[in-house]
Amino acid sequence: MLKIDNTRDVARNICRSLDVSLSPEHLKQFAAILEPQKLIRGKSPVAEGDVCRCIYYMTYGLVLQYYKRDGVTITEGLAHEGDFVVCTESFFLQEPSAVILTTIEPSVLYGIPHDELFQLASTSFEFCQLVFAIEQRMLIQAKRWADAIRFDSAKERYMRLMRENPEIVRRAPLHHIASLLQITPETLSRVRNQINMELY
Repeated sequence: MLKIDNTRDVARNICRSLDVSLSPEHLKQFAAILEPQKLIRGKSPVAEGDVCRCIYYMTYGLVLQYYKRDGVTITEGLAHEGDFVVCTESFFLQEPSAVILTTIEPSVLYGIPHDELFQLASTSFEFCQLVFAIEQRMLIQAKRWADAIRFDSAKERYMRLMRENPEIVRRAPLHHIASLLQITPETLSRVRNQINMELY
């Protein structure tokens, strides 16, 4: 059964994951803006054309981040417990999103709303550090993954995913994993068989 946690605990966990310290009063303020969402499988906190109002912190479940091109679904990201997920361009520009977020497992997300977050940041350097830490986390992850797509072989990409995100490998549908790795499902199957033969 999906459980909504105390927002103060979630705020504390977010700060801990980002290595950011907030004073007790600022932690209370941050917790007060968090928007819990309990979603069944197949729900979209951000649909195509929506403005992405929040950065989402996940405490449960699996979320697919994708867009459609010529009728084809292209996976941009997969997120699970402890991850942040957002339609980056839409969130920061507050414009309609081409990227869609959809749950592929029952999920619990905590929205960090754009306007409230930046309002807090205008009041305190501690909140500025929090915003910077969130942005830094997302930028570094995006850069590292872009480099993997540019420079790594299909096998290296899959092994990297196994090493850094074993929950994604274990829980996500294979066609979404193949799309994320920018390879065909057939290539993914060959890579998996090759790795299994080497391991066993």
